[in-house]
Amino acid sequence: MASLGPEDECIVADNASTDDTAAWLKQTHPKARHVLLDDNYGYCGGNNRAADQADGTYLVFLNNDVEVTPKWLDQLVKSFDNPKVAIAQPKLLAAKSRESFEYAGAAGGYIDKYGYPFCRGRLFSTTETDTGQYDDARAIFWASGAALAIRRDVFHELGGFDEDFEFHMEEIDLCWRAQNRGYTVWVEPSSVVYHLGGGSLEPMNPRKTYYNYRNNLVMLIRNLPRNELFAILSTRLILDGISAIPLLLKAKWLHVFAILRAHGFIYSNKRQILAKRSMEVSNRTHGDNPVTLWPHSLIKAYFLQKKRSYLDLKNSK
Repeated sequence: MASLGPEDECIVADNASTDDTAAWLKQTHPKARHVLLDDNYGYCGGNNRAADQADGTYLVFLNNDVEVTPKWLDQLVKSFDNPKVAIAQPKLLAAKSRESFEYAGAAGGYIDKYGYPFCRGRLFSTTETDTGQYDDARAIFWASGAALAIRRDVFHELGGFDEDFEFHMEEIDLCWRAQNRGYTVWVEPSSVVYHLGGGSLEPMNPRKTYYNYRNNLVMLIRNLPRNELFAILSTRLILDGISAIPLLLKAKWLHVFAILRAHGFIYSNKRQILAKRSMEVSNRTHGDNPVTLWPHSLIKAYFLQKKRSYLDLKNSK
């Protein structure tokens, strides 16, 4: 558990656990506030309900598979000395390979023009060794939900995490919506944590495939500028179809079906999705994409140009 000062509060969101969490927490961390929920609301719902209980200026969402380092929180909160910064993350390294960047955040997240997420330190499944190459603090597109700090008033202004996402991509959506309103997302690499990752769903679980494809499409529809929506979404749907071909050849039928289900969800729920888009458009103060969105294709850079590091992307078009 994080080392906190007397002015800090620690809230543990318990998604209706059935083990001895309550007794363990009371014995080992008596100062922590145990918020026992009546159901498993997932990452989004559990954190939203815990945030309603918080009183501080900043909220820090920290997964239970994250190991923190001394002064990590002090360093992270320094990000908010910049009044434009609303969301920040530390540098995430892998708990099992501590010299390597961790998949779900590394040294700050980005997306390409078609919505594919990547990080400083991770392109698709390729993660880099941390040699200090990304130790500069800077604006990023998205902060990892594994260790995410946000101004409490901004979190409530945005309506928190969108619980329709359930899990996967919800933090990217939150960060995109924040930038649409003029806020900045930041990474502070002097703050370091170690993340285990993969606890909710294994990488090759078809449910993970479903949520990744579904939620990415929902996020694009919700946040893309009007003049780019049709072209980007059409291309993305085609790319999704192409990505299913290797799965077909490997007879991974459940993953192919997961992609089809994801697309089916979009078509069958288009009215509700477009209603949320309309609400988001009415609240945005910036008509264009955030400047932190990489305006090129990660698919092209990674698979055709064989780029394997974030630094390699600088010369990609």
